Amino acid sequence: QKDIKRGLAYSTMSQLGYMMLALGMGSYRSALFHLITHAYSKALLFLGSGSVIHSMETVVGYSPDKSQNMVLMGGLTKHVPITKTSFLLGTLSLCGIPPLACFWSKDEILNDSWLYSPIFAIIAWATAGLTAFYMFRIYLLTFEGHLNVHFQNYSGNQNTSFYCISLWGKGCSKRINKNFRLLRMNNNESASFFWKKTYRSDENVRKRNGGQPSINIVGFDNQKPFSYPYESDNTMLFPLLLLVLFTLFVGILGIPLNQKGRDLDILSKWLAPSINLLHQKSKDSTDWYEFLKDAIFSVSIAYCGIFLASFLYKPIYSSFKNFDLINSFVKLGPKRKRWDKIINTLYDWSYNRAYIDAFYTTSFTGGIRELSQLTHFFD
Repeated sequence: QKDIKRGLAYSTMSQLGYMMLALGMGSYRSALFHLITHAYSKALLFLGSGSVIHSMETVVGYSPDKSQNMVLMGGLTKHVPITKTSFLLGTLSLCGIPPLACFWSKDEILNDSWLYSPIFAIIAWATAGLTAFYMFRIYLLTFEGHLNVHFQNYSGNQNTSFYCISLWGKGCSKRINKNFRLLRMNNNESASFFWKKTYRSDENVRKRNGGQPSINIVGFDNQKPFSYPYESDNTMLFPLLLLVLFTLFVGILGIPLNQKGRDLDILSKWLAPSINLLHQKSKDSTDWYEFLKDAIFSVSIAYCGIFLASFLYKPIYSSFKNFDLINSFVKLGPKRKRWDKIINTLYDWSYNRAYIDAFYTTSFTGGIRELSQLTHFFD
């Protein structure tokens, strides 16, 4: 997905799947534990995305199609550092990286899945890798690289004209300065341009825009025009930092504490009357060796997903001018076309949500309508 909020919303489905899996296995405590940890991490991510959208609106105007589009983002690390740090912590937590909150609950569900069924365990572990992949895809497209809205037209059809965006997201008049040259990267300017720290627009930017004024959102307490995103105010940053604290420390609720020969955590004290079918016969203390062994395996899968996302979405060209591994894939020749077809097929399948909506519309909605028309004709 290209919409940052939609990507986060779809990531919630896999986490709900973990909770339903734990409930189906009878591991009620793990399900509730993951509900708590996931709630804080996902709240942090959604509020972080809101901060990103708020900062992008100062550049592209109030237009959800543009301000929420990750294709137009990138390079926000130096513009919104606090939002970036909090978003990264939420992403790592959802990926299951210790010692953040979701690691403790997700790892517990993954371990319980092996006790219940190896088939469910394989599905759960594969989902953990996919979670790390698409969460870091969102992070990399949003914060790494360079601000793409300054380097390409939103329509993508014309590369020579300047696309002006008004306050409400509509295109401005096409009457622009013909001498305006769109900023592009070449071999001579790449080293100096991307490290130039320019945040606010000035008279030079206004002159380059053909005399057109930059965006000034008065209703959002922004009295100065901006050509780059800027950090949100304290009203939005304070809840972010508060959720960061919960994301860091709420996992303590499920860490077992040895008391009188058996492990009892804070969450288990709260749920003392409830029954956990998978662990009702376990009265011994936790085997920390087994826990560490399983944790290393789950974290390794998460890092595989992170590495794959970094390989596909991180702008490696900004760090390595001659990256041999990338060049070897580019020079595959005929195999490259076949590989591109496979990638495009997977992308279309993922972007269209596995065509579930199309199948539902064709099979169920269309079938019911035809049956209704047949019934109406019979009547």
